[in-house]
Amino acid sequence: MTLSPTARWTTGWLLAAGWALSFPLFSSLAPHRLWGWCAAAGYLGAAAATALGRRRTALTAALLGAVAVPLLWLVLTGQGQSEVTVIERSGRLLLDSGRLYVDRPAHVEEYTPYLPGMALLGVPRALLGGDGSGDGWVVRLLGDARIWCAAALFGCLWAARRLLGGGPAGGRGDGPGRLLLPVLVASPVVALPLAVSGVDLPLAGLCCLALAAAASGRPVLTGAALAGACALKWTALPAVAVALALLAVLRGGRPAVRCALVAAGGTALPVLPAALLQPAELWRQVFAFPTGRAPVPTPASSPLPGRLLTELGPWGWYLAVGLLLSGGLAVALSLLARPPRTVVAAADRLALGLTLAFLLAPAGRFGYLALPVLLAVWARSVAVPGVSRVVTGSFRLRPSDGGRPRARRGRPGGISPDGPRTSGG
Repeated sequence: MTLSPTARWTTGWLLAAGWALSFPLFSSLAPHRLWGWCAAAGYLGAAAATALGRRRTALTAALLGAVAVPLLWLVLTGQGQSEVTVIERSGRLLLDSGRLYVDRPAHVEEYTPYLPGMALLGVPRALLGGDGSGDGWVVRLLGDARIWCAAALFGCLWAARRLLGGGPAGGRGDGPGRLLLPVLVASPVVALPLAVSGVDLPLAGLCCLALAAAASGRPVLTGAALAGACALKWTALPAVAVALALLAVLRGGRPAVRCALVAAGGTALPVLPAALLQPAELWRQVFAFPTGRAPVPTPASSPLPGRLLTELGPWGWYLAVGLLLSGGLAVALSLLARPPRTVVAAADRLALGLTLAFLLAPAGRFGYLALPVLLAVWARSVAVPGVSRVVTGSFRLRPSDGGRPRARRGRPGGISPDGPRTSGG
């Protein structure tokens, strides 16, 4: 028996509520428990509203309960995961001394497993001068790194939608694809990290922006977005390969090379000074610590395959790394043999590569898998069902023309200079 759309949405919100309730019951982290209570209430409200046929009210209830209320409460009360403090400390060190890392860290809280770009998100706290204890609500709100992580994510997603023709001039009304992204933000996949840490959100947003820029034929913007992502975390490197493959198949080799040069130069600009000032700490904290090779064990210890292999002994770590490199090589070969030609295909390929990386890495968390999910859902939220975003030769297909070829002038190949268009374009 096939469930009706109302029944499916109601079931989905109820499942999300059950997932959220598991945090107050089993988590030892206070921010997670608070998020769980708030999110469960929002999801239950969303389920009730959906059952009554009020889908917009349901989405509003979910966003309030899972995102707005817990985020504001945790920010204004100064609660959050340790990653928030780490980012804000990096921003303070950057302004005070130009250095980013604590020398010879002795405790896990003193490690900064991020590249220098992440410190920029902690600069507002340093500029406002708050110490986190007796700050006013304005300082707490504007200085909290989670707010800037969220701003980076939503700013990148907005820009990506504009590049792909999904803005006001090219909107698609209230179709189901347009609701995918708000539903994703309200879901536990994004709402939980958004409220308690936010650290992976800028990376996700920049990856989406890079794919959108590549699909719309903008090599410089693609390279700049990739540089921003690679300056945050080295796990952004798979996005470089996928975006270059997409750009090369749509626009040719020269734009891809131009993009690669911009990405390399933009990444080196913030990373090279840190590598020169603190080479040992950069290696120890950014590369050795996340992979379980630092003196202090990483807290990223979810029972994923790579982590389980490392528990078998020293050879298990090398086996996990070998499998990780093999997975990366397989994805790279797939890009050469069958390069992606649409935003959806590129996002899926990147999601696959990141999923393999997170599963096979010697250390990891289940929460890391939110990034591949976000990429796959985002791509479908900006795609037009039944219409390819790839345009080759001297013609392009426009939905408003009923799929009939329409002659183009001025550019013999690739896609139009103003990017792919939707039915409103």
